[in-house]
Parts: sequence; C-alpha cells; structure tokens
Amino acid sequence: MTADRLSNDKAALRSRLLAERRALAAAERSAAAGALAGHATALVPPGGTVAAYVSVGAEPGTRPLLAALAARGARVLLPVLLPDNDLDWAPYEGDDRLSPAARGLLEPTGPRLGPDAVLTADVVLLPGLAVDARGVRLGRGGGSYDRVLARLARAGARPLLATLLYAHELLPAVPAEPHDLPVHAVVTPEGVTRF
Repeated sequence: MTADRLSNDKAALRSRLLAERRALAAAERSAAAGALAGHATALVPPGGTVAAYVSVGAEPGTRPLLAALAARGARVLLPVLLPDNDLDWAPYEGDDRLSPAARGLLEPTGPRLGPDAVLTADVVLLPGLAVDARGVRLGRGGGSYDRVLARLARAGARPLLATLLYAHELLPAVPAEPHDLPVHAVVTPEGVTRF
C-alpha cells in the first residue's frame, strides 16, 4: 500500500469514527464512562502507577476513572503537551487542579516530571479512535503517543498498554505503518479484551 493511500485510508476512518462518537447521546457517554472506570481500574495493581489522560469532547470519558484510581491510592500521571507534540507528565491532583491548554485539552497544574516519567508506569492508558484484532491502535495522527510507545520500547519498560474505546471501535483491521506498536488490551464499557 502506498503512503498516500494509507494516509487517505487513515483520514477517512478517523473522520467516520469521530462522527460516530459525536452522534452518541450524552447519557450513553456518561454510562460508558462509569463502566470504563470499573474495568480499567481493575488493570492497575494496588499502589501502582498509571499514565492516564483527561478525555475531551466525545472521547470515552476518563473523569470517573481518574477519581476511582486516586481513591484507590494509585499514582496517576497525566500528559502535558509540549510544543514539539511530545508529552511531559504531571501528577493528577484532582479535577480542580486541571486547567485548559492547547487543542482543547485539560492538563494538570502540578509540577512537571519530564517525558521519562512515563517509564515508571505499571499501566499506560492510551487514547485512540480504534484498535484492531492485532492490537494496532489508530490514534488521531499527532504522533504524541507514538513517541511515548517508542520511549517505553527504547528503555525496555514493559507496562500494560491499554486503549479506552467504545465497543464498536474494536475493529477487525485498521491501516497500520511499520512504526505502529500494538497495545496489549482494549477497555470498553463491556469489559477488557486482551491481545
């Protein structure tokens, strides 16, 4: 497959999946966020560290998950987008310690821990638009989490990698490039699928 065709296939799939997310009713999204919290929290060992994120827009909701993880005593790291699209990390200290940032994101206001802070995570929760039967994740195309995955691989870190999705976003196949590293699991409101 040519690079142009692959890029077009990814763009078309992203557009379709984003439209489907926007079409979900608010009540459906809220119920999904609660169910996701229960399933994803179970992936984190007691007292463990999880690199998570704050959902925005119609993404599968993470606010109940962040609260549940904090209540269980997990150390939660949240991303801070750097100017070059890489990610720094800062501790989650509650919803009242999140502030608006570039691209409509919410970021923690606490101390920055550096891009390598993700290497301490037992679990890394990655946003995505879809994951296929091989564990290949389709992101939004910014490359931030591709950098995170590459950083983990270079360091030999082996956290559980999981993507939070709606059930219909677990697909038979997504367009993939050689640098696309698979995740180990998908968490949907229905449960956890491991690869």
